[in-house]
Amino acid sequence: MHSMNFGIVKVRVTPAARFVAWSFLCALLCGVPALAQDAKDYPTRPIRFIVPYPPAGGTDVVARILSEPFAAALGQPIIIDNRGGAAGNLGTDIAAKSAPDGYTILFTLSSHTINPKLYDKLPFDVERDFVPISLAALSPQILVANPSVPANNIRELIALAKTQPGKLNFASVGTGSPAHIAGELFKLKTGVDMVHVPYKGGGPAIADTLGGQVQLAIVTLPAAIQYVKAGRLKALAIASDKRSAAAPDIPTIAETVPGCVVNSWYGALAPAKTPPAIVAKLQAALVKVLAMPEVKEKLFAQGAEAASSTSAEFGSRIHDELQQWEYVIREAKIKVE
Repeated sequence: MHSMNFGIVKVRVTPAARFVAWSFLCALLCGVPALAQDAKDYPTRPIRFIVPYPPAGGTDVVARILSEPFAAALGQPIIIDNRGGAAGNLGTDIAAKSAPDGYTILFTLSSHTINPKLYDKLPFDVERDFVPISLAALSPQILVANPSVPANNIRELIALAKTQPGKLNFASVGTGSPAHIAGELFKLKTGVDMVHVPYKGGGPAIADTLGGQVQLAIVTLPAAIQYVKAGRLKALAIASDKRSAAAPDIPTIAETVPGCVVNSWYGALAPAKTPPAIVAKLQAALVKVLAMPEVKEKLFAQGAEAASSTSAEFGSRIHDELQQWEYVIREAKIKVE
C-alpha cells in the first residue's frame, strides 16, 4: 500500500485503486486521438441517404444522380432510403432521431423550410436537430399559362388579373409546396386576386393546364419545359433569383416584381451533434461531386443546376427562408387541409 499527500491530509491508496486511477487517466488521454482517428478513417461502412419523399420524384432522382459518384468519393456505398409521408415530415423526423455518426444523411428539398411554418408541433426542429452539409442543386419553379390566356409576360398577367379579380386560377403540386408559396408571394407582392388549385403532383397540374381546366400553373421547370418548347404552354417567368441556364430566354418574376423570389433547392443535412470533422469531410466530397461535368449534365437534363455551398452558407439560407415563409404563410393565411 502506498500513501499520497494532499495538503495536510494523508490518503492511503491501494495498488488496485492506483491501477483503476491510471486506467481511467489513460482512457481519457487516449480517447482524444481516438475521436480524431474516427473522423480520419470515416467512413468505414455504407452511408444511408434518407429521402423523405417517394421514389421517382425530383428529390429521389437528384439523390440517385449524386449517390454513385458520392460513394466513389468516400469509398463506401450510398444506400437510398425513401421514407415518404406527411409531406416529407416522416422521413425528416427519422433522420433527426438517427445517430449523429455520419452514417445517416437527410437529402431533402426546399419544403424543409416551409413545413415548420405550415404544420403545428412538428416532432423536430429543422435548425436545432440538423447540421447543414451543403446545398446540392437548384431547380426553379416556372409560371406557365394555357395558350388561351391573353397574357404573354408578368406585366400583362398582372394587368389581366386586376381586371378579373378572383377569376384566374393557378395550379400547384399541393398546399404549402414551393410552387404554392411562389404563387401566394406573387399575390402578396402585386395585390392580384388569383385562386390556388392544389394537385397531387406536377403531372396532373400540367394536364389540367393543358386542358384549360385551370389557366395557370406553377411547377418545376422539368415538368413543364417540354410543353413550352412544343408551344402547348406559354412560359411567363420563373420564380428564382436568376434566370435558369436550362432556359435562359425565360425571365424571372423578380425582373418585373422585385423580391418575388422562391428558390427551390435540394440539399444534404446530418443529424445534430455529428462531429464537425465528419461534416467537413462530407461537404468536401459533395463539392467535389457537384463539380464533375457528368454530374452537372445529368442534373441539367432534369432541369436542375448543380450548386454546392459551405455548411455555414446553407445554414444561413435555411434560417433566412424560415423567416420569409413564416411571413408568406401568415399573410396569405395558408392552411393545410
